[in-house]
Amino acid sequence: MSIDLSKMPKLGFGLMRLPQKDGAIDIDRVCRMADMYMQAGMNYFDTAYVYHGGHSEEAVKEALAKRWPRESFMVATKLPAWCLRTEADRDRIFNEQLARCGLDYFDFYLLHSVEDGSNGDTYEKLDCYSWGLRKKAEGKIRHFGFSFHGSPAYLERLLDAHPEVEFVQIQLNYADWENPVVQSGRLYEILHHRGIPMVIMEPVKGGTLAKLTPELEAKYRAARPDSSVASWALRFVGSLPGVMTILSGMSAEEQMLDNIRTFTHFEPLSGSEQALVDEVRRIMLNVPQIGCTACRYCTDGCPMHIAIPDVFRAVNTMDLYHEEFRPKNFYNGLIAQGHGRASDCIACGQCEGVCPQHLPIIDLLKSAVARLDG
Repeated sequence: MSIDLSKMPKLGFGLMRLPQKDGAIDIDRVCRMADMYMQAGMNYFDTAYVYHGGHSEEAVKEALAKRWPRESFMVATKLPAWCLRTEADRDRIFNEQLARCGLDYFDFYLLHSVEDGSNGDTYEKLDCYSWGLRKKAEGKIRHFGFSFHGSPAYLERLLDAHPEVEFVQIQLNYADWENPVVQSGRLYEILHHRGIPMVIMEPVKGGTLAKLTPELEAKYRAARPDSSVASWALRFVGSLPGVMTILSGMSAEEQMLDNIRTFTHFEPLSGSEQALVDEVRRIMLNVPQIGCTACRYCTDGCPMHIAIPDVFRAVNTMDLYHEEFRPKNFYNGLIAQGHGRASDCIACGQCEGVCPQHLPIIDLLKSAVARLDG
């Protein structure tokens, strides 16, 4: 069964950041929020085996399976590579997920966090793509895809190797559009060019784009006084062709109401509004950076084989985009490829002797140690 984009809700309810009470998911509030969302005519719920220590999937049972007709809602969940040791684990986890959610099939099923290296290799080694197709043939999965955190080149290779994939979930927001680690814009272009439907995660970048500096918020308020700052981030993503559903990890009723308002009578960004978003992005990203041009003169003679420009790329990304997970993951990937750590620097000085930008590389690597190796 192919996906009909015209019938997919533009707003998806992400179940990763649910409201809590006394250290556990507040099921009563989740039920109220699910009802608000469903009564607004939307019905795409995204969970995963590992969210809330597994309790997110249990919330699906309590808020949806026990309270709403099965065909009235859609559930997406994910298979985690880091929990797989043998092929038998695929069915074990899948059956556990069905039981947790109180369902007998999933509308959308994803391989979780596919990326260059470890996770991607695990899914290939354990033949998870063919397994997913078998589950679909059994009627246990209606649509099969993956969430992606890797490089554009790897995405291209995956899509060539696995034409059976029906949709892909990526991180995309206006702050990360040109992020050299996330590369949202390039991933979007690849998927859009191939006509592959996209589910979008982190459209508000974990809440970062819902609360900006007073100067930047004032720019948005002046243009649309009655619209929230978060709505600009959601409308940016929703204005892109080929986007199937946009996930928002809503943890409060106020967020739910605001997002419903944004999508009930959705308005794509106008030309002037797109220009304003571009201006806000430029101001946001106008922060001091390490002035490395990645000429790589420094790397050839490094006795510790440190990928110095890539270390600086990770640090700059942390400063520009106010996140740690992805840059650290990128950095750890360098180490896995055989490069030295920033902490391996022996201060021999050969790098500084050839740097055209005359950067104090030794001191910059020392600063990077606490952030990347700590």
